[in-house]
Amino acid sequence: MQPADTRTRLIVTAMQLFWEKGYGSTSVADVLQAAKVNSGSLYHFFPGKQDLLLAVLDMYHGGLRSMLLEPAWRGVTDPIERIFALLARYRRSLTDTDCFYGCPIGSLALELHEPDQPVRERLAANFAAWTDAIHQCLKDAASRLPRDLDRRELAAFVLTTMEGAVMQARTYRDIGSFDGAVRQLRAYFDSLLRGPQARRATRELRTRSELRTRSKERS
Repeated sequence: MQPADTRTRLIVTAMQLFWEKGYGSTSVADVLQAAKVNSGSLYHFFPGKQDLLLAVLDMYHGGLRSMLLEPAWRGVTDPIERIFALLARYRRSLTDTDCFYGCPIGSLALELHEPDQPVRERLAANFAAWTDAIHQCLKDAASRLPRDLDRRELAAFVLTTMEGAVMQARTYRDIGSFDGAVRQLRAYFDSLLRGPQARRATRELRTRSELRTRSKERS
């Protein structure tokens, strides 16, 4: 096995174990056994367990588009529907695991109550990259959404909805908890999308009424 392959195997193995067991419950020995790597190879790349965690978080960040966004958005062109396609992907992960699945970044953020600065910064970078992707969808929706809408805050709200919905579905072992949260988010988006259309319709009706009034006055 080439050194680069060994490093990647260690990271991917740790990623899986941290997701399944949690960071605190995963020992270095667990990683070595699952990766079939000796301790010398691990410490050659990662001086400590936290260094391995940082590499895992970097891999999540670097793979956001290829591992999550592109599969969820394949064949979906509407920017608003892309948001809900991404949420649908989380739903499939929940149903495929009997509601055991948890967002790996969210799970780590909850588990590490007082993370060291490098860990916290990488957790924040992962959340920010996810939010940036949603923010871009909202920007691509352009005039379909109200002009004064704070799209950055709405993107963060979508992240909050997803994380909370996943956490409740896992706790109750009930996909209905996730579905209810997404349903309310959809209703909110529907109200936003109706807003500009309703205002345009009102302006058009007012304009037609004014034209009829002026026409009558001329006659």
